[in-house]
Amino acid sequence: MKLRIYLFLAVVVSLFGEQAYAQKASWIWYPGDFDIYMSNVMQNRRTERGAFFPVFWKMDSHYVLVDFHKEFDLAEAEEVKLYVEGTYNVKIDGQAISGFPKTINIPAGKHKLSLKVYNQARVPAIFVQGKTVVSDDTWRSTFEDKEWIDASGKTSDKSGTTFVSAGSWNFTDPLVVPSSFKLPVTPLSAVKTEKVKNGSLLDFGKETFGFIKVHGLKGKGKMNIYYGESREEALSTDKCETLDELDLDLSVKKDSVMPLSKAFRYVNAQYGGSVTADSISMLYEYAPVTERGSFTSSDQELNKIYDVAKYTFHLNTREFFIDGIKRDRWVWSGDAYQSYLMNYYSFFDAETVKRTLWAQRGKDPVTAHINTIMDYSFYWFLGIYDYYKFTGDKKFVQDIYPRMQSLMTYINGRKNKDGLLEWMPGDWIFIDWADQLSKEGEVSFEQLLYARSLETMALCARLADDQTGAAQYGKQAGELKKKLFDLYWNEQKQALAHSRIDGKATDNVTRYANMFGIFFDYFNADQKSGVKKNVLLNDRIAKITTPYMRFYELEALCAMGEQSYVLREMKNYWGGMLKLGATSFWEEYNPDKKGVEHLAMYGRPFGKSLCHAWGASPIYLLGKYYLGVQPGTPGYETYTVEPNLGGLTWMEGKVPTQQGDIELYCSRKEIKIKSAVGIGTLRLKSKSKPVVSGATVNLLSKGIYEITIQKGKEYLVKYSAVANHN
Repeated sequence: MKLRIYLFLAVVVSLFGEQAYAQKASWIWYPGDFDIYMSNVMQNRRTERGAFFPVFWKMDSHYVLVDFHKEFDLAEAEEVKLYVEGTYNVKIDGQAISGFPKTINIPAGKHKLSLKVYNQARVPAIFVQGKTVVSDDTWRSTFEDKEWIDASGKTSDKSGTTFVSAGSWNFTDPLVVPSSFKLPVTPLSAVKTEKVKNGSLLDFGKETFGFIKVHGLKGKGKMNIYYGESREEALSTDKCETLDELDLDLSVKKDSVMPLSKAFRYVNAQYGGSVTADSISMLYEYAPVTERGSFTSSDQELNKIYDVAKYTFHLNTREFFIDGIKRDRWVWSGDAYQSYLMNYYSFFDAETVKRTLWAQRGKDPVTAHINTIMDYSFYWFLGIYDYYKFTGDKKFVQDIYPRMQSLMTYINGRKNKDGLLEWMPGDWIFIDWADQLSKEGEVSFEQLLYARSLETMALCARLADDQTGAAQYGKQAGELKKKLFDLYWNEQKQALAHSRIDGKATDNVTRYANMFGIFFDYFNADQKSGVKKNVLLNDRIAKITTPYMRFYELEALCAMGEQSYVLREMKNYWGGMLKLGATSFWEEYNPDKKGVEHLAMYGRPFGKSLCHAWGASPIYLLGKYYLGVQPGTPGYETYTVEPNLGGLTWMEGKVPTQQGDIELYCSRKEIKIKSAVGIGTLRLKSKSKPVVSGATVNLLSKGIYEITIQKGKEYLVKYSAVANHN
């Protein structure tokens, strides 16, 4: 029956097009609720050796009773179909319609349509489809919290109910309810199978993710499946991180799909009793994102690094941006923040960014930092403004701004007597996985992220038309930045000290606050030079061994024009993993380790994630600092292209934007560029004045030239590159 209805709707749309359904409807819900619900579902799938392993922070839930409404002015009467996930009532102009109507008729003229939905188990959601009466994010929703405000937070009525813009995604099929959402799968086979003990070891050729499917399963006894990102892990039946254990009594052959998706390259299937199987395959589970960004160059090793980084990132792009596919599979804010940046140079999938930000934040009241980690709360703020910078989506900032306010209020309430942040009960100061990294006292890295988050609050307050908040946050940010340099800057060491203990700055200098200060542009020219020499290029300062913080260290160096140095570092670090056989990039890589030492972490022989989102940072570095593309104003209305070969002979690639791609080819003699968005500024260094047809070349300063790039036009620029294009 459902299929017939669906086919009927499809035929109506195809035959009558806009005359039948002039506007496209989508499922809607209270903003953030579906994201929170789905993150709860996803994050509670984690297991360790078959045991349920839940998150260790507070999990919020959706509102169980939600009211949706919108006012329409109809030129003619309209028949409207209603699809609802939950128990509901319907009102037109405040008058209830009896029962649970599937179709209603709305007369011509001005009318208000309201649906109130109750659903304890799943997110209350509606899909409304008429000719002009359709559900979308222009509807308003409330969970009945007794204060009427509009989407920007302004009081707009006295009825005593809070209404905000409804949440939505790309759920446009009325017959598929939001709670039924699943990522798609496709069948894959192992590339190699070998007999091991009472079963077989399957090699799928590279790191992958999905559901194991056993074909022709029969017999009585046990079947145990041991998963491994490495061969050693899969063969270690007592130490592998994930497994499936089946008790079987099957007299007839059947196919069986394991209930939970897993990460693996190798699968060790062992049979007991009379259990047998014909074969084993997998259902590869993936996020249906489009790979829009690209990069290739004269360096084949670098090209391999880019391709493996993109594959790593795609594996960790699921319903949300997660940390790693084997172990946690959780929505960690620090990991996700880096994923947002990689996303802008690869998929440019705005919806996954928004879903992840909503899910991380949860509901009010705020009782702890995001993921319980102080620095992770700050990354959340930074992610919101970056999202606006790359997309120009002001509405999202306005929708989420009240939750930004409440989180910042919580943080401001935890300052000590000196107006700084330090560890308090319930906090986790993470920074990085690093031996002997002190978290004691007032750590400069936390104050620096705090200041940047306050700057972000001031910017977002203006977008939400909260001028009072903008002034207050801006003042607080300025005061904290001044205090940061007054208290932590060590003139002798030309660097920010790592921490203050008992009111006094320590002599300890680490890379963290100093490298962030570079690309936050917090240092003056002399300070930048000092930090570069005394910290970033100083081998006596403790080295970073996680891709997580290498991301920021290399960004800081790129921001100072050290692309040649960074290229060598990428080839040594990420190339080092490839030389060890990596098919995706790891949570941590220390070149001093040997053999199976590379697989261990957290005191467990296979505890390390061999496919971690933060390992994919070359995507971002190559897009922003080699191709050199970044937005100048929100949504790429204006942008800059400042290519830097960094020692390469040539490179080419695409950088995606909301409106289309920016395509670039660069060698030492010519640059080709074409853009589908905005107005760009190509900035390049050349020994002589560049030559280009159809554009004016402007001299910016000695040896530095600028060319304006118009949307839709293709340019060929002839120039003479400065050595190493630095």
